[in-house]
Amino acid sequence: MKHFKTLVIAVVLAVGSISFASAQSKVAHINVQQLMADMPAMKTAQAELKKLSDTYQADITTSYQELENKMKLYKNEAPTKSQDENQKRAQEVDGMQQTIMQARQQAQKELQGKELELLEPILQKANDAIQKVGREKGYQYVLDASPGSGVILAEGTDIMADVKKELGF
Repeated sequence: MKHFKTLVIAVVLAVGSISFASAQSKVAHINVQQLMADMPAMKTAQAELKKLSDTYQADITTSYQELENKMKLYKNEAPTKSQDENQKRAQEVDGMQQTIMQARQQAQKELQGKELELLEPILQKANDAIQKVGREKGYQYVLDASPGSGVILAEGTDIMADVKKELGF
């Protein structure tokens, strides 16, 4: 019976120490989306992407206007032209439409590539700062508290201010 009491006490102490050790895990959170939106480099990148997007959009709009003008002209001249001439014009219009669609797809592809090129170093810089602050503050876990990230409750320590300080803004 005495061994049983000793065993029970040992088990209780072991469970208690394990619970105490796991309770000592330090957890913090940060809204990475908000951090990224607040970063000056992100604002610069977004402005550059918008400028590039506007340039592509202007080129495509100009091409569409040229196509529309040509279609109106061809439609008005169609009764005075031969069947062969009208067929050639229809093929020309189809070719222009295909070219515009390809230009639009190429523009989207280039914009996505440029976005990746601009955002990857910014995300890496934010990630490095989050890890540095987390380690300096002794956190074992830093959770992303951005909406939709899977964190349901984030009432613990928010390290946003410390990370912004680390990033210099």
